Amino acid sequence: MARSIYAGQLRNRTSRLKLPARPKPYKLMLAPGIFLAYRRNAGPGTWSVEAGALTRFALADDHEDANGDSVMSYFQAQQHALKMARGTNGNKPVSIAAALDAYEADLTARGGSKYNAVSVRNHCSPAMLRKVVGLLSSDELRDWHSAMIAKGLKVSSANRIGKSLKAALALAGKRGRLSNQAAWRDGLKPLRAGTTAPRDNYFLPDAAILAVIRESYADGDDFGTLIDVMAGTGARESQLLKLRPQDILDDEAEPRLMVWCSNKGAHREPEQRMLSITPRLAKALRTRALARGQDRPLFDRVWGTSKSFRVVLERLGLDLTLSPYVMRHSSIIRQIRAGKPLRFIAFDHDTSTGEIERTYARHLNGARGDLSRQGLLADEATPASNVVSLAR
Repeated sequence: MARSIYAGQLRNRTSRLKLPARPKPYKLMLAPGIFLAYRRNAGPGTWSVEAGALTRFALADDHEDANGDSVMSYFQAQQHALKMARGTNGNKPVSIAAALDAYEADLTARGGSKYNAVSVRNHCSPAMLRKVVGLLSSDELRDWHSAMIAKGLKVSSANRIGKSLKAALALAGKRGRLSNQAAWRDGLKPLRAGTTAPRDNYFLPDAAILAVIRESYADGDDFGTLIDVMAGTGARESQLLKLRPQDILDDEAEPRLMVWCSNKGAHREPEQRMLSITPRLAKALRTRALARGQDRPLFDRVWGTSKSFRVVLERLGLDLTLSPYVMRHSSIIRQIRAGKPLRFIAFDHDTSTGEIERTYARHLNGARGDLSRQGLLADEATPASNVVSLAR
C-alpha cells in the first residue's frame, strides 16, 4: 500500500480544530486530479473527495473516535477517497466520457449498435461527461434522467437512453471494481409515463404494410429489402444485420429464413430461429444474395433508417410518428388476430409471452372474444315445469 500523504494542518484533530471555520473546504492533492477535502464546521468537520465533483463521505474524528465508516481519521479518509475515485484496482479515475468510449468500443466488438453510446453522449453536458463514475450518486443520476423529460423528450426515449448509460456505467464498474454500483441501479430506474391514453397507431393493416414496402423500394434496393424483411418476419433491425446467404433455406413451396436472436440478456448463447417467409420475399433475398456474394452479409447497416422511413410515410400520407418498429408490432398483432398460440408468436419474435401480454393486451382481448364464448353455459333450455296441460 502506498504511503499516506501527510499534511500538518489536517492529520490530527488538534491541528484541524485550530483552523478557522469556513464554507470553503481545505484541500490536499492525493493524486493527479484527486483531492481530499476537509470542511471545518462549528461542530465536527467533514471529509470529502473531489475528482471533477465534490462528494462528502464521512465525519472527521474531531470530537469522537474514528470507526472507519461514519467517522474517519485523516489516514482512513485518504484511503477511502482514493478508493471512491479509482475503485479497488488502483487505476486512474474513470469519467463518464471515458466510460462511454469504452462502452462504444465494446458494442462495436460485439456487433451492437454504437448509437446506444452516442445517444447518451448527445444528452450529457460537458460537466456531466467530466464527472467521475466512482463518485456518482443516485440523486444526480436521477436528476439527469428527469431533466431529459423536462426538455421535451418522451419518457420511453429517456428510459432507453438511461438504460444505455446504466450499461456503460456497469461496464466501467466491473472493470474498475467500483463500490457505488447501487447509485446507477437506483438513479437510473425506468421512469413511469403519465396517465395518458394508450397509443392505437402502432399497427398498420396489410394493405398499408404492402404500400410501405413498395414505396420503400423506390428509395433503393438496400432500404426496400430491409423494410420488406422486417415486415415479413417481425424481426428487429439488429437481427437482420446478422443474416447471411446461407440463412435462406431453399424450399420453393415453403421457404424459411434462419434469423439470429438478439443479444439481449446476460450471457445469452447465440441462437437462430427458423421463420416462415413468403415465396416472393424468398426470391428477393436469393436475388440479393447472388448479387452480393456468398461471403458478405445480406445487409449493410443503413444509417438513418427512421428518417428514411418517415419520408416514405409522408409520401403515403400516413402517421409520421411511426417508426420502422411498426412492422414488428403489426406482425405480432396480425398473428394474435389469426389465433396463433402466444408461445409460438413469442418464439418467432424472440420475446416472451409475458411481454406480449403486457404490450398487446387490448388486441388479446379482442382475439379471445369469440373463443371465450365457446365455454359459456348454454341458457336456451326452458326450465322444467310441473304444470301439465289438460287434454281437450
